[in-house]
Amino acid sequence: MTETARFTTLKDYREYPADEMGVRAREFHEQMRRRRTVRDFSGRTIPEGVLERCLLTAGTAPSGANLQPWHFVVVRDAEVKRQIRGAAEKEERIFYQQRAPKEWLEALAPLGTDWHKPFLEEAPVLIAVMVQRYGVRADGTRFKHYYSGESVGLATGFLITALHNVGLVSLTHTPSPMRFLNRILDRPNSERPYLLMVVGYPKRPDVPVPDIGKKTLEQIATFI
Repeated sequence: MTETARFTTLKDYREYPADEMGVRAREFHEQMRRRRTVRDFSGRTIPEGVLERCLLTAGTAPSGANLQPWHFVVVRDAEVKRQIRGAAEKEERIFYQQRAPKEWLEALAPLGTDWHKPFLEEAPVLIAVMVQRYGVRADGTRFKHYYSGESVGLATGFLITALHNVGLVSLTHTPSPMRFLNRILDRPNSERPYLLMVVGYPKRPDVPVPDIGKKTLEQIATFI
């Protein structure tokens, strides 16, 4: 049975004066411009409550029909991280040695990556981002999740931004295939792994990162 649409008011909306809009846009861009993906993590513990609030922020992302088709598995246990690293490196070794086309390996070359993934054990936290392919009602029947991949991508972007905002660094890791995560994390078949997010502090302030840049506004946007 179709539910009747319900509405409330946009009571939390805030509008800013034009000059303040410019300042806020510039400051937020500068903050996000400092964000870098790192691969060398300290083992420092993340303060209690910080990850939880960042995950709640990710949960505010828009989603198809507001079905919120995501689930985040936070892994702190050393043994579970060891299992994830072993399974991921097994797939990554095959990828780099057999599966990856030459063009893809050439694109990865400037980043200096290979199949070794020690950060999966070194970082204090791994977050497995899962896509819920369908929902299950109380009576056990299934219902379709629309635009689930796009929705989870939006939530992941919110999460990366939230983590950066509190002074943490992250790495998005996508070994392929990733179904081993369902087994190790005991997740249902209704979910599929979207990515692994490695979260923590950089090992040291001068940790090396690839010398890369971002495209200019003219390269990424067209105004008509």
